[in-house]
Amino acid sequence: MYSYAQKNTNELKKIKKELLESYTSYKMQNLKLDMSRGKPCIEQLDLSNDILKIDISDYKTDLRNYGGLDGIIEIKELFGSILNLSTDEIIVGGNSSLSLMYDTFIRAMYLGVSGGNPWTKNEKVKFLCPSPGYDRHFSICELLGIEMISIDLLENGPDMDRVRELVENDETIKGMWCVPKYSNPTGIIYSDTVIREIANLKPKAENFRLFWDNAYMVHDLEDNSSEILNILDECKKVGNEDMVYIFASTSKVTFAGAGISIIAASKNNVKYIKNQLSIKTIGSDKVNQYRHYKFLNSFENIKLHMKKHAMIIKPKFDKVIEILNMQLKNLGIATWTNPKGGYFISFDSYDGCAKKIIKMALDAGLKMTEAGATFPYKNDPNDKNIRIAPTFPSLDELEKAMDLFCICVKISSIDKLIENN
Repeated sequence: MYSYAQKNTNELKKIKKELLESYTSYKMQNLKLDMSRGKPCIEQLDLSNDILKIDISDYKTDLRNYGGLDGIIEIKELFGSILNLSTDEIIVGGNSSLSLMYDTFIRAMYLGVSGGNPWTKNEKVKFLCPSPGYDRHFSICELLGIEMISIDLLENGPDMDRVRELVENDETIKGMWCVPKYSNPTGIIYSDTVIREIANLKPKAENFRLFWDNAYMVHDLEDNSSEILNILDECKKVGNEDMVYIFASTSKVTFAGAGISIIAASKNNVKYIKNQLSIKTIGSDKVNQYRHYKFLNSFENIKLHMKKHAMIIKPKFDKVIEILNMQLKNLGIATWTNPKGGYFISFDSYDGCAKKIIKMALDAGLKMTEAGATFPYKNDPNDKNIRIAPTFPSLDELEKAMDLFCICVKISSIDKLIENN
């Protein structure tokens, strides 16, 4: 199979004609395929159904009543064992870590952070956004009018030379998003060197905060789990312990819509956050917290539970990689990641093709994440990155979806090549 770039215009047009016949055939099937979000499939959700049968009456106090602002001790110990944190560094929230992130942004904007002024005291607030990244992180910033600065996400983490240059010279930069393990969508893992460099930052803004979203902390696809350094420990070593907020949840461990989440931070930060939370709430759902504790029970049990998840979704990741290799590998028109965990595969097309690929796929019944969504303001400067989410469809649906996707990639690439000739 020769690279498309080696073919002349007439050869490319002939290939395109055959591809359009296949594409038209898909359009006539009235497909409804969805690969738009990293959603657990039904089989994954079924793994946790026994949570609903758990009796909570043996708890030492009545979990149905008010109280317990920062969560029950058992859940703090459970998350502490996963993240190597002490219980007084953890606050337990509801089902969504994204809600905790949003609330933390709002508090920082208008009430300030521990030891610092409200971010809105400055005329402008800026945030560093390693990209490609998580679209919902960027949506929070955009909604609140925070100026986003895109930072290249390299194979071991953010471009730290650029991060240091900006953070240490601009007091309007108030923080940085980080997804340190199996980053969304690239699947990269921050190296020890990068994590230490992040912990050693010397921000010009005294109220700078890292938003450390450890969403995929236990979401390994392979047996040899990839461990990362404890960012809070690394920050403590250099006197930066107040610089980081850590977020995590069970959204893709148990029930996506009915799990539990945490925010973890230094004791100073936790005390400050609790004082503010006491105005908003009397506590999250302790019944659900205890059910989760009894179901998950220990870090070892969580690992066993997550192996069951991997048995369901790894074949789907393997199928996507197999089809991409079989249909596109030698054509010279795209590259993609092969992650060891997380929920996504990051795909790069020819420059200027991603929007067209996504539109063609949607017109034929395949819904995918919007092109550009993995960059601030939905503006992929090269219009090439596409997030593939393999977990929700069945294997049969996935095979059909990826065949259609590859047809769209090929047609768009041929059009670009002909245009450039």
